[in-house]
Parts: sequence; structure tokens; C-alpha cells
Amino acid sequence: MKHVVVVGGGFGGLRVVRHLADAPVRITLLNRRNYHLFQPLLYQVATAGLGPTDIAHSLRSILKTQRNVDIRLAEVTHVDLAGKTVVTDSGSLAYDYLVLAVGGETNFFGMTSITEHAFGLKDLDDAENIRNHVLGRFERAVQESDPLKRRALLTFVVVGGGPTGVECAGALSELFRLVLIRDYHQLNIKDVRIVLLENGDRLLAGFPDRLRATAEETLWRKYVEVRFGAGVCEYDGTHVLLKSGERIPAQTLVWAAGVRAERLTSGLGVELDRLKRIRVQPTLQLPGHPEVFAIGDCAQPEGDGQAVYPMIGPVAIQQAEAAATNIWRLLADEPLEPFRYRDPGSMATIGRNAAVVRLGPMQLTGFPAWLIWLVVHIAFLIGFRNRLLVLINWSWDYFFFDRAVRLITSEKKL
Repeated sequence: MKHVVVVGGGFGGLRVVRHLADAPVRITLLNRRNYHLFQPLLYQVATAGLGPTDIAHSLRSILKTQRNVDIRLAEVTHVDLAGKTVVTDSGSLAYDYLVLAVGGETNFFGMTSITEHAFGLKDLDDAENIRNHVLGRFERAVQESDPLKRRALLTFVVVGGGPTGVECAGALSELFRLVLIRDYHQLNIKDVRIVLLENGDRLLAGFPDRLRATAEETLWRKYVEVRFGAGVCEYDGTHVLLKSGERIPAQTLVWAAGVRAERLTSGLGVELDRLKRIRVQPTLQLPGHPEVFAIGDCAQPEGDGQAVYPMIGPVAIQQAEAAATNIWRLLADEPLEPFRYRDPGSMATIGRNAAVVRLGPMQLTGFPAWLIWLVVHIAFLIGFRNRLLVLINWSWDYFFFDRAVRLITSEKKL
């Protein structure tokens, strides 16, 4: 049988494998982690609302009933397109069809100091590091007698006004003002400062104006200082330097200002866009390599009128379904179909009873939007156990103003 190699176990890679469950092929799924991660809720782990196991699920458990797939824990180091071989840190694999669904990574735009000292938010390790660090700042602030140093310890800067930045800033505000202030009653809540920096002139680009304005107003009500035209150029771990020359004393910087394709794409020797995404044909195939498909955050289809696809889960899922369908068609010697993106809408939550949702022409804010956001995210989690745990944790937080995972687990000196 034909051998299909899928690189990446995220939204796209997992969906491809599932859509080929009944295909007359053998599949090898390569992933550097042994779990599938629900990335939209990573910020909840970072802000002590959920535990890592609540949003991650073992790939072997998910695919245990699918007999035509072999899962390998491996890091792909190189793809030999001419030789149709994938090279990993544990050996090489030949393929008949290859699907690249390697996802994205934090884009620090080449700023070395920010890469070294800021926190990204793309994996469980990142989220747990942020949680450990944030809780550690409060522990140190309790023991700090100098008011200026204590103020810097309790200043938290989030860079990027997209959904990740907005949701992270809102969640931090509720963690501090509804939960931690009771744990650390020696501290004055007025010393806590959350700053959301956006280089542009608006939050949530791509959302309608009314929803953007609602999000900004809600953040201000939650005591988040929103600043526009505030580009960051340097961070040394103690001060955030803006392009205007202003310096903000802060020991925490969460970088949510950019994403780019995983670095594996840079070694393929193919044409890439500015975000290092592979420029693929409308059928999602690599030009000159019809046996190779690229989907999700690492791909940008050409020729369908879409300037730049957002690097979000719905795009990866739809492209995965299209790529799997085209592999079926290749097996049957049928003509392939071009990919067409169907925008399902967009949503972001700013905290308790506050969200913005766009579903087609419908725009919702406040509690109704927040309820829709909850239902959608629980529904898309994989596994009944994960859905149940998330629902229980959110219910506990909502009714008792408590966060379930206020743990510092790092062995590093805080």
C-alpha cells in the first residue's frame, strides 16, 4: 500500500490522519510530542485556570482504534523532496505522499533580547513557565520592601493586540483582582499593573469596529492599560524599551505579537512568504512536488483570491480535510479540487461574562457571546474527560472566584 507520512499532530495533522482512516494506505504520524494540544486555551494554563492535562490528549489514545496508522515520537530535521524521504532524529522514512502540518512558532522578529527574556505562548512548556513566573513575582513582591522594585515585580506587560494578547491580558486581570489579592493580602492591589501594548492603532484586527471597541472598553474596565502605537524594540528582563524611547520597569513580558511557520520550512528549498509559510498551489500541493501537501500555519495557498490566511485552527482543519480528500483522489486517479476557505467567524473572550463573537453577519458581545465562546471551546476539545474537567474548572472559577492550578512547579530560582 502507499505510504502517507504526516508531520505534525496538531489540528491539521490529526484531521488528515482521521480522514484517511478507511483509505487503502499505511500512515505514519510524526510528532515531537506524544500529545495533541488544544492551543486556543493555552493562556488558561498560563493564568492558572486549567492544568496542562485539561487541554492535551495522548495521540495514541485518540487514534488507538485506527489500524492503518503508526505513531512515532520524533523530531523532523530535514525533508529530502527529491528522494521522497523524511529525516528525523531517530532515522529516515520514505514516503509516497507527504503532508506537512508542522504548525507555527512565536515570531520575535529577530530581536535577540526579547527572544532571550520574553515568554512566548505556543506550547505547554511556555504556559507552565508563565504560570510559574507570574506566581513567583507575587511571592517575591510579598518579601520586597522597596516600593519601586515591588512595583516592577507586579507590572505585567503583554505585547500584541490579537486574540491571544487580549485573552491573556483579561485572564491575568481576573487572576490578580479576583483570586491572588486574597492569597496575598499583604499586597496593595494598586501596585499591580497590566499593560497591553499594540504596535498598530486597534485591537483584534479583522474583527468589526463595534466588537473591537467593546473589547477595548472591557479591558479598561478590568484595569488593563491598553496602549496603541507602542512598538517594543528591546527587553532585558527588567525594563521594556519602546520605540518612542520610553522605558517600562517590568519583570514580565508575554509576547503575543507574531507567529511564523516552524523553522523546518526554511530548509525545504521552496518559495516562502514573509511568515516563512510554503507557497503552495490551490490544491495545497508543493509546486513541482505533487506528492507533497502543506497545510495549516506552514502553508499559504496561491491563486484563490485570499491575500493571507489567518494562522488559526479553522484554517488548518479545513485545509486538512481538503488535503486528505485530494489524496483520496490521487489514489483513485481523479482530478484534484482546489481549496476554498469558509470563514466560520471569529471570537475572543476578555474574561467573566465578557466576549466578542462574529458569526457571519451576526455580532454578539457580553454574556451571550461569552456563553457561545464557552460552548464552542468545550465542544472542540478532544475527549470526554477533557471536556468534563474544563467544564468543572470553569464552573468552580465562575461560582467561587478561584483558580484551580495556582502551583509553582518549576525548580528554577524565581
